[in-house]
Amino acid sequence: MPAHLTACRSPALSGRVRAPGDKSISHRALILGAMATGVTGIEGLLEGDDILATARAVEAFGATVERLGEGRWRVTGRGGFRQPAGVIDCGNAGTGVRLLMGAAAGYPITTDFDGDASLRKRPMKRVTGPLAEMGARFGWQDAADRLPVTVAGGGLSAIDHIQTVASAQIKSAILLAGLNAEGITTVTEAEPSRDHTERMLRAFGIEVGVRPVGAGWLVSLQGGQALAGTVVNVPGDPSSAAFPLAAGLIVPGSEVTVGGVMLNPLRTGLFETWREMGADLTVSNRRMAGGEEVGDITARHSTLKGVVVPPERAAAMIDEYPVLAATAAFGEGATVMRGIGEMRVKESDRIALMAAGLTACGVRVEEEPEGFTVFGGPVRGGATVTTHGDHRIAMSHLVLGLAADEAVTVDEPGMIATSFPGFVALMRGLGGVIA
Repeated sequence: MPAHLTACRSPALSGRVRAPGDKSISHRALILGAMATGVTGIEGLLEGDDILATARAVEAFGATVERLGEGRWRVTGRGGFRQPAGVIDCGNAGTGVRLLMGAAAGYPITTDFDGDASLRKRPMKRVTGPLAEMGARFGWQDAADRLPVTVAGGGLSAIDHIQTVASAQIKSAILLAGLNAEGITTVTEAEPSRDHTERMLRAFGIEVGVRPVGAGWLVSLQGGQALAGTVVNVPGDPSSAAFPLAAGLIVPGSEVTVGGVMLNPLRTGLFETWREMGADLTVSNRRMAGGEEVGDITARHSTLKGVVVPPERAAAMIDEYPVLAATAAFGEGATVMRGIGEMRVKESDRIALMAAGLTACGVRVEEEPEGFTVFGGPVRGGATVTTHGDHRIAMSHLVLGLAADEAVTVDEPGMIATSFPGFVALMRGLGGVIA
């Protein structure tokens, strides 16, 4: 991919595309397949850089991993992780490293985990803290709370963990460790986070308890249960589908359909928000795939208005705030996004980068410690945006450039391949001008 990409004001977009496989489901399918006994067949696996890093990791832990064709993979697990020969390099995959640490903590092995420069900046103690309570040991090499880290696993005891932040990564790491812990592991969430791990564990034959507790729920599982290989059909990623759909909403005259998008209610916060803003967004052909409801989503050019996004919706759309901000720039009035401090510890400080990028494109933005407000109106564009290698920052500003008055350029676009390797070709196929 070139050192820069530039998006220009485009004619009406049209067409039907399919979103790449869901990243969250893809990570979990590989990891659980490697922990299981027997063969797991995966259809629709996302083949982005983050997922390929997880595939290499589970192979290093002793599973046989085979690519049979585009999106078709087979994982043969041997009933658990074996001692890896070298460092487990997770690249840029925050979900991958945190879930793998949870899984590896349950086995009597010692593992060195590392990642790229971006991943090395991301906090890890939110996951390693609970794992340490269960009995895992951690050796921080450069700085506490940051990769690289050595994890010594085995001999775990169950814990009752109360989540202070809605995080599927923390919950999932604890549950994966709990599979090999003595006793019943529980995680209590004040607000529900993504439940992909609970759903997929059941597909692999694990009994998982989920019961309501206030506005959230308590998830529990008994240690010592064995996973059996299964078949996983990976639905389309709503976080990736958001980009062509956003372009459909803001480029005049457009009508774009993305097929096979996951409609898990804990992942559709962006679509709810867009509808509240007046978006012409319709869902058809609802069906089940891989234990998740999916459907075909059509976005038509719409007159959008600013809204206040409920902070409690953050868990259902935390990755989508950058593209929401890009669409809000074309709305009428202010779109207020609060309670999203988690965005500051993603691949980058996404609040700061979106605020800076939009401001450079002539959009008024007010930044706060835990959120920001975007004031819609004419979008000048005409800027080169610094992405700090964050794929969602890059794609959000390229979508913005398709409807802005002047072209928008992003640096470091190579990182787009971490989650959406076919993004540029897909957008061009719809009529988007990106070069």
